[in-house]
Amino acid sequence: MLASGSKGNAIFVSDGITSILFDAGLSGKEMERRLTSRKLSPACINAIVVSHEHSDHIQGVGVLARRYKIPVYINHQTYQAAKNSLGAIPDSIHFICGNDFSIGDLLIHPFSISHDANDPAGFTVKKNGAKLGIATDVGIVTSMVREHLKGCDIIILEANHDIQMLAQGPYPWPLKQRVKSRSGHLSNEDAKALLADVKHEKLKHVILAHLSETNNTHEKAFSTVVEALNGCEVNLIVAHQDSSSKIIWI
Repeated sequence: MLASGSKGNAIFVSDGITSILFDAGLSGKEMERRLTSRKLSPACINAIVVSHEHSDHIQGVGVLARRYKIPVYINHQTYQAAKNSLGAIPDSIHFICGNDFSIGDLLIHPFSISHDANDPAGFTVKKNGAKLGIATDVGIVTSMVREHLKGCDIIILEANHDIQMLAQGPYPWPLKQRVKSRSGHLSNEDAKALLADVKHEKLKHVILAHLSETNNTHEKAFSTVVEALNGCEVNLIVAHQDSSSKIIWI
């Protein structure tokens, strides 16, 4: 997890041969700094996969794509919404939610999620029986989201807000309504309920992502969600906005 939160999001995934960025929501310079802080070279990135067009997910995409000649995988509707912000992209490949595509030996399945964007996507990544699930910026847990997160070894899951903190916090009423709407963001309780449904004996790591700096705390997110994992040997991690996490191996 290179960054996670409303100021920028980016996830680095690699099998040791093929390396992918899922979103690049920091400036190009900061993306480079975060990568090198974990001894990862930006030049080793084989692809950038974009989940949706909001700036906290695409800010550095165009810069990195041009500077390092990295192909960008993005669905058509997201590209249309984002193209002015992205600028010229040397190589863009349009995927379709629901259809698998491969980058190197990594098999990626994009699936539709509920968020106030144009055709936003969550993803699973598979190789040699291992499975990673990514579901952030999810307004509501649909049966599709639940189904795709089953059987994962690692789940990166949104835990955006504490319900009470959002209700009592400083956001104006319309913004509070957006956050908790079906096309907004998942609460800690939502994440807890989802994990209770999809946990299984192979699940090794859960990373809580996209926490609100105003309407949540790392302690609240952890203490709420960990209740769903009682009795499971799962490593629960809360991702940070201002620093990258350690590399997780499976």
